[in-house]
Amino acid sequence: MDGLLATLNQSHYFAALMVGLLGGVHCLGMCGGLISAVGFTNQAGTRRFPLLLAYNLGRISSYALAGALAGGLGASVLSLSGLHYAQQILYFFAAAFMIALGLYLAGLWRGIGQIERLGAGFWRKLEPLSRRFIPIKTPWQAFPFGMIWGWLPCGLVYSVLIWSLSAGSAWQGLLLMLAFGLGTLPNLLLMGTTASRLNSLTRKPLVRLVAGLIVCAFGFIMLGRVWVGF
Repeated sequence: MDGLLATLNQSHYFAALMVGLLGGVHCLGMCGGLISAVGFTNQAGTRRFPLLLAYNLGRISSYALAGALAGGLGASVLSLSGLHYAQQILYFFAAAFMIALGLYLAGLWRGIGQIERLGAGFWRKLEPLSRRFIPIKTPWQAFPFGMIWGWLPCGLVYSVLIWSLSAGSAWQGLLLMLAFGLGTLPNLLLMGTTASRLNSLTRKPLVRLVAGLIVCAFGFIMLGRVWVGF
């Protein structure tokens, strides 16, 4: 049984990594303009990559921190509830959000975008702090800038964060969001060098549809695990 649970946990991380990678069609739209606006893409190639890398590492660090908080909160709720099926209930909601996320990425249903409003108030207070690091000329400015922008309200991030609630511990929640963040990394690291080509590709309806349907498939697999009791 322990071996089975370990295998399932590892598959969760792989699924989160793939959701981040496939969600690149959304990431480029959310963060592409920001990366261009703060001047990353105006730097020479040898200077641009360290800035982009530092920014993205800062962003992923915030995802990991949020995952740890969500995983710890979920574990506390589970321990206090005393409900045998509490984790399955949380996992069910995570699966439902994953399906909704897939439909959102595919352009078939926009409802998941509404949850971005939940963090709007917090973001209005946090975002001004990032301005002190502009213009960004060194990785030491790009990293904290990325950490702050890692809290940008995003339906994609929130969906995986809800998944982290059912992870079982702060550590597992951290690893889940870390895997997701690493999945988003390739698309955003390529921003600038191949920005126009990537934007053109990710805006194609077929690309968005395929990416969204694959994410939906992950959601249905998660529902299947709830059905069999993990």
